[in-house]
Amino acid sequence: MSLMINPLVANPTMLNQLQRMQQNMRSLQVASTGTKDTLQQKIENAPVMVPGQNGSDNTDSVQTKDNIGAFANMLHEAFENVNTLQNDAANKQTRFDLGDRKVTLSDVMLATQKASLSFDATVQIRNKMIEAYRTISQMQI
Repeated sequence: MSLMINPLVANPTMLNQLQRMQQNMRSLQVASTGTKDTLQQKIENAPVMVPGQNGSDNTDSVQTKDNIGAFANMLHEAFENVNTLQNDAANKQTRFDLGDRKVTLSDVMLATQKASLSFDATVQIRNKMIEAYRTISQMQI
């Protein structure tokens, strides 16, 4: 399922964050559906650890932790962006309701639609993450 976002309505930084999240989800999905051949290649190419050998080559684990941290930061930024858009929409609506002449109805509607679109996109990403988690959890080891 492709997530289509109207660039005229959405925030450009939010679009970049959502696109990065989609790329990460696709890479996780590809990694979770690896075939037996690719798994066999990974096993064959894995370094052999001798008992008692000092595990000084931890580059893979460090890289994995960095990737997880980067994904978590990106996800946090996306949630913060959604929260900011929702707060902005609520603020504009309140100002319009109180009679602030600097805020027009079109400003309120635009802010509300941006917040709604970003929230819907976040829900879709959450659904894809849950689907990927279920796929990974059902994999046989």
